[in-house]
Amino acid sequence: MKKHQTSAPLPLTDTLSPGIPLDQIGQTLASFYDNLVTEGLPEHLAALVRRVRQSEGDAIARSGPDVVAAEADPPRLALVVEDDPEIRALAETLLEETELDVVGCDSAEAALSVLQARGGDVALVFADVRLAGEMDGLQLARAVATLWPRARLVITSGHGLPRPELPTEAVFIAKPWRPLDVLVEAERAAADPAPPVV
Repeated sequence: MKKHQTSAPLPLTDTLSPGIPLDQIGQTLASFYDNLVTEGLPEHLAALVRRVRQSEGDAIARSGPDVVAAEADPPRLALVVEDDPEIRALAETLLEETELDVVGCDSAEAALSVLQARGGDVALVFADVRLAGEMDGLQLARAVATLWPRARLVITSGHGLPRPELPTEAVFIAKPWRPLDVLVEAERAAADPAPPVV
């Protein structure tokens, strides 16, 4: 599969995933946002939610009620979020053996940029707990579980930690991870139907 660069923003489509209109996703995000604000959401995540909601509203306004998506479905993505370039390259090479296109990111912030542009296409987020930048992998996992619940979350750490406190949907794989374990999760992400957005 082909690797994608994270430097240029990727285009939004009329739907975030097959058959789910952006307005439905936007309403879901709005309800998540309202709940999170009452729970004391950190400001950087609150700002992310506002940007995602604005992007959804802009896309709906551009598409209009009579526009029907005629394009082929874009390829599904696997995000590898790892600040160690050698480990990231190893995971990217491994995941290129699957049907998913692979995007490598060295920070949670870079991954969030991809998710903002192509969140509905992301089938798998494979992230380390410790990352470069302000956010760590645990914060990224919570953001993905809240804003992009259709993506399969696989979190990894090599610092002798037991399973960290993660969203219930997330899978934890301790480092050094076995290639087979990663491939199994990628295949599940590619083959399993995504959970419905409620």
